[in-house]
Order: sequence, then C-alpha cells, then structure tokens
Amino acid sequence: MRLHHVQVACPPGGEDAARGFYCSGLGLVEVEKPEPLRGRGGAWFRAHDARGAVTAEIHLGVEDPFVPARKAHPALLLDDDVQLRVVGARLEGLGFEVDRSQEHTFPGYVRLHAFDPHGNRVELLARKVTDQ
Repeated sequence: MRLHHVQVACPPGGEDAARGFYCSGLGLVEVEKPEPLRGRGGAWFRAHDARGAVTAEIHLGVEDPFVPARKAHPALLLDDDVQLRVVGARLEGLGFEVDRSQEHTFPGYVRLHAFDPHGNRVELLARKVTDQ
C-alpha cells in the first residue's frame, strides 16, 4: 500500500490564491484534473523527482461552508534542511504564514509549518544534515 494523494480544502473561488502557495511557494506543478472531475472546482498539484516520477500529490477540493484545517495536515519531506530553509523563506517572501516554533521537536528532523492562503496547515520537514 502507498499513499496516492492528500486532499485539502478551499472555499469556493479559492483556487487562484492556492496556486500561489502550492506552485509558487512550494514548487509543486499543477496538473489537469480528469474531465469527469473538473466541474467540481479545485486543483491538483504534484511534485516529481529528477527522473520525473511523482513523489507527492495534493488535491485541492472546494468545500462550502469552508473551515481551514489548522491541525490536520499533509507533511512533505524535503531533500535536506538547506532546502527546507529556502522553501520557508520563499513562502515568507510571498506573504504566507510560516511557523518555526516546532523546528527541533521531531528527533532527526527539522521542520516548519506553513499555512496556505485559506489557513490550512502544511508541514515541511527534512532530515537534519547541516549545522544551523
């Protein structure tokens, strides 16, 4: 068994704002939803490795009424703690909330929590390999 994707929610019409976080901020690539699902709104985002294999997939679904997931979250594993710092700084530069208060609370890893434009929490973590 393997995880295929994680779904997070957005309010109606929230797709464009989410693209700024998931594409510009996290570096995921938006992929076209299958025709039978397009009428529902939302968007799909993927990460690929150097060979082009899918390594992570997040589906954005529309919910009305919408309530952000402030506790439940996807966690994305980055290559190293240098990349984690770069992505965290990029998200902050784009105006997204980044919380580093739990950075050293998971042994062997460094991590941060970022919040998409709708308030959903996304954890980013990496194995600790460099001194800070």
